[in-house]
Amino acid sequence: MGLRINDTVPNFTAETDQGTIQFHDWIGDSWAILFSHPKDFTPVCTTEFSAVAQLADEWAARGTKVIGVSVDGVEDHKKWKGDIEKYGNAAAGFPIIADEGLAVSKAFDMLPAEAYLPDGRTPADSATVRSVFIIGPDKQLKLSMTYPMTVGRNFAEILRALDGLQMSSKGVATPANWVPGEDVIIPPTVSNEDAKEKFGEFETIFPYLRKTKAPS
Repeated sequence: MGLRINDTVPNFTAETDQGTIQFHDWIGDSWAILFSHPKDFTPVCTTEFSAVAQLADEWAARGTKVIGVSVDGVEDHKKWKGDIEKYGNAAAGFPIIADEGLAVSKAFDMLPAEAYLPDGRTPADSATVRSVFIIGPDKQLKLSMTYPMTVGRNFAEILRALDGLQMSSKGVATPANWVPGEDVIIPPTVSNEDAKEKFGEFETIFPYLRKTKAPS
């Protein structure tokens, strides 16, 4: 059974280009995003890591740590970061996990248990290691998504989803295409009386769809 929303994510010890980490300790009291890649020095992944580097201030503003995973080793990660930083014109200050034994990829259900890396492997051997996991300070999985090899991830959407998750932790939901500053949805489980007390004024569109200003 794969990881499901609100499952506690696996804890593990791993080597990164910045040293050894114990995952839950590394997360600490922060939000965290683990984004994985099937191989270093691959074109789409290089553009994605660069996009993450460019968003360093945005992650920090949201109290969120980011960490990469790739199935190559520490020394390759260190060399690859040169390309990442050159392409994105931004420092890649986040760690990258060296998942050569596939332990992390398998723990997060990105690869089947029997998967292995053959000699002369290509990204196709670990293609499903193209996932994003957003994790709360409670170490629970809040969102996951997996992309194919040929489609670069939209990190603006990942940032928007993170905003939505952090907003929903305040007892509301967010509508389609929501961005910070827009109205939010009052959950149907909250009565009109309780909604009035908790949120003040709200708009009733349907009995089950009520909107209010986003709580601060």
